[in-house]
Amino acid sequence: MPKTHSDIGLVGLAVMGQNLALNIADHGFQISVYNRTASVTDKFVAENPSTPGGVVGCATLEAFVASLARPRKIVILVKAGSGTDAVIDSLIPLLETGDIIIDGGNALWTDTIRREKALSAKGLRFVGSGVSGGEEGARFGPSLMPGGDPSSYREIEPIWTAIAAKVDAETGKPLAGAAPGQPVTGGVPCTTYIGANGAGHYVKMVHNGIEYGDMQMICEAYSIMRNLLGMTAAECGEVFAEWNRGNLDSFLIEITADILQQKDPATGAPFVEIVLDTAGQKGTGKWTSVNALDMGVPAPTVAEAVFARFMSAIKDERVAAAASLTGPAVSFTGEREATLTALRDALYCSKICAYAQGFQLMRVAQAEYNWTLNFGEIAKIFRGGCIIRARFLQKITEAYQRDANLQNLLLDPYFRGEIERGQANWRAILAACATNGVAAPTFFSALSYYDGYRSASLPANLLQAQRDYFGAHTYERVDQPRGRFFHLDWPEPGRPQLAI
Repeated sequence: MPKTHSDIGLVGLAVMGQNLALNIADHGFQISVYNRTASVTDKFVAENPSTPGGVVGCATLEAFVASLARPRKIVILVKAGSGTDAVIDSLIPLLETGDIIIDGGNALWTDTIRREKALSAKGLRFVGSGVSGGEEGARFGPSLMPGGDPSSYREIEPIWTAIAAKVDAETGKPLAGAAPGQPVTGGVPCTTYIGANGAGHYVKMVHNGIEYGDMQMICEAYSIMRNLLGMTAAECGEVFAEWNRGNLDSFLIEITADILQQKDPATGAPFVEIVLDTAGQKGTGKWTSVNALDMGVPAPTVAEAVFARFMSAIKDERVAAAASLTGPAVSFTGEREATLTALRDALYCSKICAYAQGFQLMRVAQAEYNWTLNFGEIAKIFRGGCIIRARFLQKITEAYQRDANLQNLLLDPYFRGEIERGQANWRAILAACATNGVAAPTFFSALSYYDGYRSASLPANLLQAQRDYFGAHTYERVDQPRGRFFHLDWPEPGRPQLAI
């Protein structure tokens, strides 16, 4: 028997919206749905008549709002940006004090801050919730990153904890449903309250930036196997499958193994070899990189992953350049198994640095935006449902349990030990890439980040002297307290200043 009023509503029935709606209904919550094109709503309801909670289709926005129990809880899953603002504007006249709007799209966190402030002034509540895991995650268990007023999260918490991905309490490994395609019960839900206003969408953005780095590093490992060792795609896939049984165990390594062993149905060739080498993007990696620049946080590996996608996009230029630009001929003679062991270490060390950059960025952002972020909890909710889910994240959780105020993951005893153990192999792999002309931008960037971070002295002293020379930008002295600035009265170029 349907309830008089639904527990929650959802606007936007593209694939993500449909899947999240079914996930909610499968967990016993009645959900009302609305789509601007009424035929889409009708078709969706007709195709899903028997969910445990029930799906109620609404032909108009007015009927949709009237169908919801108070305080009304409305999820918006439409194209980020102006589309989200348009839906919010159409809902505002129909809502009452205390009602809650939840943006589940990939919104820019500053837009979320703006929307939360504007709606709060009208007596309405707003939650910006990151939703990670793609279509499959939305359907059977995403990682959810809600931000906003804590009272708003308490209202949606029973639904969010029910529909989120679940992991084993002791191992942190993702749990599966009782049968393929079935919702997961038990375990620890991959959701938690993130923080005020835009914190949830900010953490989702950084997740995506880390994801860019993770994916590009895996691609570089594949390229090194192909170009240095001459391995076939299927052989590379077997190596990734083996790596997935160790400390690199992750969703991205798992699907990489599957992709590399897949044949193209049309030609029988390795599937990866018929895919054009031009990568797309939706902008969240760029947002992460721009924000790191704005806040003065070194996140070069994430940025290099974004630049690698830009490089892939100029395919025609690269083809022309390949015909005229020269480099060393590949003449690598290293033993395969030893090289693969070294490559695994290089990938793991680079991965540590990419995650260190992401978490350091969040650490600085919490001060910038007056948030209180629990980094151990954030790592916990990344363990299942999301694209970067991995065994590795349990180690990050444990690092922040040891030290909640950890400045950088590189300083944690476990991660410090892993890089000490693997860095000789990491350096050997990159030396081989350099001498054989194999591009590996994120691997090189990660190593430079590590070497820079561990340097008590950097050549920025010369850089600051240059700035003082040409622009009177001043400098600090090593023999004076920090925060005191000086300027040298420089002579004409080419005539050094005499000591006085």
